[in-house]
Amino acid sequence: MKAPALPKIKLPALDVQALMEDFKTLDPKDPGLWPLMPRVVILSGLLIALLAGAWWFGWNPQLDELEAKSQQESTLKEEWLGKKRQAVNLEEYRNQLVEIDRSFGTLLRQLPNKAEMGALLIDINQAGVGRGLQFDLFKPGNESTKDFYAELPITIKLLGNYHDLGAFTGDIAKLSRIVTLNDIDIAAGKDGGLAKTTVVKTFRYLDVEEVSQQKKAKAAQAKGAKK
Repeated sequence: MKAPALPKIKLPALDVQALMEDFKTLDPKDPGLWPLMPRVVILSGLLIALLAGAWWFGWNPQLDELEAKSQQESTLKEEWLGKKRQAVNLEEYRNQLVEIDRSFGTLLRQLPNKAEMGALLIDINQAGVGRGLQFDLFKPGNESTKDFYAELPITIKLLGNYHDLGAFTGDIAKLSRIVTLNDIDIAAGKDGGLAKTTVVKTFRYLDVEEVSQQKKAKAAQAKGAKK
């Protein structure tokens, strides 16, 4: 069974010319006598103007404020998530700091103080003599200070055979203090032996007075740079 057909509604055609003629004959003093179409057009224009005014002076600022609040909410949410992640990982960070402090303390105990540096130099000398090596040069350089320690380079030249020179390197690595061998150069020596030239770097930690003096020097340098 077919559904009944809906009646077709035929809208009247808009006669623009007639509408323009109606506008020309309008009496502003008596709107009640205006034709229907001019009334509809003018009322529609007033409605559109009212809506545009409401949008510009009322709704538009509110939408801008809403957008700003939305962005602020997103920013606050990101900050909250960041702080939440920090809070979750806080215990892990604390454990890492404890481990770092422990490792730093272990390394610091391997650094001699100023009074123990003489004994360390003797240990380096004994390591060579104990292997039957001959010191052709033992020249300490200028000490340079870092944040919490000082570095003393010593240029040495040893004469001996290949096996003893290698054993000397192993003995230096076994010292209880931190000692490094740098810029190693091996060349032919006397009587068929070898000559090993290297820069031995030793380290010591700064005492409280030295650290205080270093901080004062840095503060004075920073103050002078600002002028």
